[in-house]
Amino acid sequence: MATFNLKINGETKKVDVDGSTPMLWVLRDHLQMVGTKYGCGIAQCGACTVHLNDNAVRSCQLPVSAVGEQEITTIEGLSENGDHPVQQAWLEVDVPQCGYCQAGQIMTASALLKKNPTPTDDEIATAMNGNICRCGTYTRIRKAVKMAADNS
Repeated sequence: MATFNLKINGETKKVDVDGSTPMLWVLRDHLQMVGTKYGCGIAQCGACTVHLNDNAVRSCQLPVSAVGEQEITTIEGLSENGDHPVQQAWLEVDVPQCGYCQAGQIMTASALLKKNPTPTDDEIATAMNGNICRCGTYTRIRKAVKMAADNS
């Protein structure tokens, strides 16, 4: 066990865990931040996506020991009131069906728009590739990302 001081959503959180513990489980089990979802456990589905220094990363394969001083943003920290442009577009377009993948989808889309506020359709498709939606709402996801880009 080791003690880690993590910068999460603008606050410092202290956790005592094994250094190999994936950030997903630190967030969910140790900090009770359950917005980030477990999907596949092998970084292939995107449900566990968080931002690490504004980059979309899969938290199920990110050991806590690799985080260091980097800033982590979870879906809970994206906005206080759900008013981030991506979250607003998600509601406007009525993206979610079951909703399970949505936190990861939103975190990936918001990271894209932070780096590239006016992405092309191909850039959206490339950035969102690998975020699996079992309900198949990909057309609405792309529409919502475009809408968020236009409204940012």
